[in-house]
Parts: sequence; C-alpha cells; structure tokens
Amino acid sequence: MTIFKSIAIASALLAGTAVTAQEKFITIGTGGQTGVYFVVGQSICRLVNRDSATTGLKCTAPSTGGSIANINAIKAGDMDMGVAQSDWQFHAYNGSSQFEGDKFDKERAVFSVHSEPFTVIARADAGIESFDDLKGKRVNVGNPGSGQLATMEVVLAAKGWTMDDFALASELKPAEQAAALGDNKVDAIIYTVGHPNGSIQEAVSTVDAKLVPVQGEAIDKLVADNPFYAYASIPGGMYKGTDSDVKTFGVKATFVTSSDVADDVVYEVVKAVFDNFDRFKKLHPAFENLKEEEMITDGLSAPLHDGAVKYYKERGWME
Repeated sequence: MTIFKSIAIASALLAGTAVTAQEKFITIGTGGQTGVYFVVGQSICRLVNRDSATTGLKCTAPSTGGSIANINAIKAGDMDMGVAQSDWQFHAYNGSSQFEGDKFDKERAVFSVHSEPFTVIARADAGIESFDDLKGKRVNVGNPGSGQLATMEVVLAAKGWTMDDFALASELKPAEQAAALGDNKVDAIIYTVGHPNGSIQEAVSTVDAKLVPVQGEAIDKLVADNPFYAYASIPGGMYKGTDSDVKTFGVKATFVTSSDVADDVVYEVVKAVFDNFDRFKKLHPAFENLKEEEMITDGLSAPLHDGAVKYYKERGWME
C-alpha cells in the first residue's frame, strides 16, 4: 500500500467513514497548488466522490511535483492516474527524451484537458522583450519533476543554450515563483500552464511585469518536428501589464493512467467527468471552452485505456 493510499484510508477513518471491502481508493497526481493541474485532479475527484455510494470509489488528488513525477508514480504503482503535459505523455510511452531507456509500455491515455502555453513572465525593469533577452538574466526554470522544467530544457537544447547561459537558474516551485519575481530575486519566470493562472496573476499584481513572446526559428522547428507541440496565443488584457496578445507555443494537459488500473475504475472516472461535463467546465476558467470530441483525441499519443474506450463507445463518440 502506498503512502498516498494509506493517508486516504486514514482520512476516511478519521471522518468516521467505514472502510469496507467494496470501497476502492484511487489517487490522482496533480501539480503545485497554484497551478491548474491541482484543480484538474481536485475537480475530477469531486465528481468521482459524488457517486461514491454507488461506485465504491473514493478519490484523492494530492499536490505533486508535476508531469514527470506523476508519470513515474503511476509507473511505480504509487498512483493510479495523473495529469501530464502531452509531450511527456509521448516521451514516456515512446521511451524518448528524459524517458530514454525507461519506456513506459503500460502507459494509457484517458483524455486531454486544456491547452498549456509555454509562458515567460518578466519584470518590467529587467529589459526583457523576447526569449533571447533571457540570456545572462536570473530565471526560475521550474522545479525538478515538473513538465515546465523539462520543456524549458527542450527549448534550451533547440536554441543551443544551457542553464549556464543564465546568471541564475532557480528551481522554485510554482507556489514560490511569484514572490521571487516580486522580491527581485529573479528577473523572469517560466511556466507551462493553463490560463488564466493564479500564480501569474499574483506576480503581476505585486510588481510591474509582462508576458514575453516565445518565437523564432528554433520554436518553429520544434512545432514542425513534434506533433505534441502547437503554436499558442495568450490573450491581451488577461493579465495586468500585457495589453496585446502574446505569441508562444505549447502543449496540452492530458490525463493518463496505466493498463494495470482496472477497466471499471477508469470507466467510472471518465463517466463521472463526462456525465457531469457542464459542471466540470465551471470548475476553472481554463476548462470553459473544452469540447468532448477534442478531449478524446487531441494531444493523446499513448493508446486509450480500455475503460475509457468503453465509455466513449457507449456515448457514440467512437466506433
């Protein structure tokens, strides 16, 4: 039994809930508490737990290190499901990039969620107008285990840079990076995240800052060569200090699991989300424009889990 599941059972006992043989505890890996991944996991659990009396499923969604940490935890059997960037779903299943020699054959896709632009936020007084201006600056590149750090490393490799090109490459978690920008401990922060985002809103409310475009030949090549990347635009006016649309590229947030997780468990989780889809979309602004048909195809590079396929066929979304 994993520590997460032990905590879940202990919590249920403390709440006076009888843990019966019919009940099954599932754990969903998320991300930092200020990010959208945490909201995704909490939202899915909220919908699953509404039907616990019928399904016997009890769901918890603790904060984690992010995409790569979640995939590794699912692979190890420490978590049942998790949220991960579409690029890291691809690399885990194909044994490429950071997963070279460590292919996750049992990885299964469930659905995709919102788009996640690769976002650069810079202090207004730092003289940063483009990604190239980050050279020689103090930059928060993301915490170990996060998709944002891993994607930053991909961008640096594409441009022929290393972390040594920065005056400082800090590895703060999302919950810490806004304060670091406001306290002038870093000049810029990198965040691959859905928008609007609370951490970025906090940053631009405490210090004059702006979103910086991420464009150029290296980015064009990344998008052309990799099906899990796409151009993205962050609307002007969403954040204080950024009035015009900001061009960048990005990934999809995806929900993944393992073929070791029972079909009926995945089926019930998918059913909880899509049977309550209007409710789900209201749980965060980043979910507002989600469409069912896109969620079961876009950004998914591992095979769909059989439990998810069963539900999608029942709804007539798949043959």
